[in-house]
Amino acid sequence: MTERRRVSRPLIAGVLAAAAAMGVAYAFGPGARAERVEQAAAMRTQLTARTDAARPATPRSAAAGSGETMAEQAKTASCTTSARYAKRQLRGIWIASVHNLDWPSRTGLTPAQQRAEYVKLLDLAAKRRFNAVFLQVRPASDALYSSPFEPWSQYLTGTAGKNPGWDPLPFLVQEAHKRGMEFHAWFNPYRAGDTTDLSKLPANHPARLHPSWVVKHEGKLYYNPGLPEVRDWVTKVVKDVTRRYDVDGIHFDDYFYPYPGQGTPFADSAAFKKYGKGMKLADWRRDNVNKLIAQVSKAVHTEKPYVKFGVSPFGIWRNKSEVASGSNTKGMSAYSQIYADAKAWIKARSVDYLIPQIYWPRGYAIADYNVLVPWWANAVKGTGVDLYIGQALYQVGSKTIPAWSKPDELPSHLAVNQKYPEVKGDVFFNAAQLRANPLSVMDRIAKQYYTRPALIPLIKGMPAKAPAAPSGLKYGGGTLMWAAQSGARAYGVYRATAAGTCATADGRNLVAVVPATSAPRYAGKVAGTYYVTALDRLGNESLPTRLTVR
Repeated sequence: MTERRRVSRPLIAGVLAAAAAMGVAYAFGPGARAERVEQAAAMRTQLTARTDAARPATPRSAAAGSGETMAEQAKTASCTTSARYAKRQLRGIWIASVHNLDWPSRTGLTPAQQRAEYVKLLDLAAKRRFNAVFLQVRPASDALYSSPFEPWSQYLTGTAGKNPGWDPLPFLVQEAHKRGMEFHAWFNPYRAGDTTDLSKLPANHPARLHPSWVVKHEGKLYYNPGLPEVRDWVTKVVKDVTRRYDVDGIHFDDYFYPYPGQGTPFADSAAFKKYGKGMKLADWRRDNVNKLIAQVSKAVHTEKPYVKFGVSPFGIWRNKSEVASGSNTKGMSAYSQIYADAKAWIKARSVDYLIPQIYWPRGYAIADYNVLVPWWANAVKGTGVDLYIGQALYQVGSKTIPAWSKPDELPSHLAVNQKYPEVKGDVFFNAAQLRANPLSVMDRIAKQYYTRPALIPLIKGMPAKAPAAPSGLKYGGGTLMWAAQSGARAYGVYRATAAGTCATADGRNLVAVVPATSAPRYAGKVAGTYYVTALDRLGNESLPTRLTVR
């Protein structure tokens, strides 16, 4: 995703300048309604709970007020569902650490201050009913965690290589899980440093230890994607995090070969001569990236089959003017300019999900949101690769394109997405703007589209065994309670006005996703029939246990 410094946006400035020179466009960087419940009547009447006795096929519990586990799979195939009431939808936020964009907000904060900032940010995301965070743990061959291979990030202490006095990553992951959120560790694979002076890097920096691995390019250091040892190194770093930390996903951003800047050729001719094997330069570069994606994917899934691997590519794969299968756009081609061939990753099934950064508004002639969403939906259709859309929250209220000054532009993107079942959710850039809430846009999204919580989408090919249904469901003192279920990361709580097999078919009755604890509970002070399900870390859902509260 597009990154920016606290005031300026250097990448944006660079690509806009390039766009002016090349005549291309670059990235600038109705929800479910709650069911009607007669609240007044519920307040006048003392709530009581009883086991639902209307189902003779299910043995009744002997204990009054205990819940029943349904004996067979709810037959939801014939249930009428609606995209407005999506039960499964990824709602993510990118948390950038580079240049202290999002977290930590500045260098030199104490560990306690860093923790407090993060907790406050996650609390806000949870309030907005988000269910996934993508946090940048490796901005440029550095680490916001205790790495045996790469130096501590300067964005923690202000000094590259300086130990901050704690390992943030276990805390970052645990706090996300406490709120029922997935945690995806975000890596930049090739960026090695913001300087070309190797002596300014920490002594244990891989670029200093292996200067032949890097290319100096327009004031920055990049690992050479054409070198097998670079691919092995990146894979080693990612595998280490996958093995040692309880992450739910490994995530790469859109920085592969450098974005066009001043037009300086990328100096990889020696590697091309050694490894090109008669290929054209552009094809070889794409193949290098494809090899890394496949290698990392295999390593991640070998280490932990339940950890997801995905990429957030630039929003335009190729333009129709280049190839008939491209999109009807006129912007930069990721395929040709940064050698990122997302369609190849889809075909090889080397990614579990893609989050194309469609950072343009509807009707924008160069790169129309209304054109790009169906293009990406078609690209993943039937492949098993999940599609989430990268949303330019950071653009709202800006003057880059007039449409971004309209408070309904970004929310309307979610309405577009509902037309395409392949779109499984959205990820917003960036977290600082979640706090800023420009033009009150997050209020609009919460009111119109995120009125209910949502479960994480299930990805084809990932482990699919669901936990057992919750047991011991009971009601007392205005609270639903049940026994902790082995293998549960969270619990889904649904409330319907009457019992029925369609109650959990979509999200219209979903009232809460309760993170797993030793004593799970939900304050259900409204009359109705409740269904509680157990969810594992991948969102696989158990059969429901039912209880009626009157």
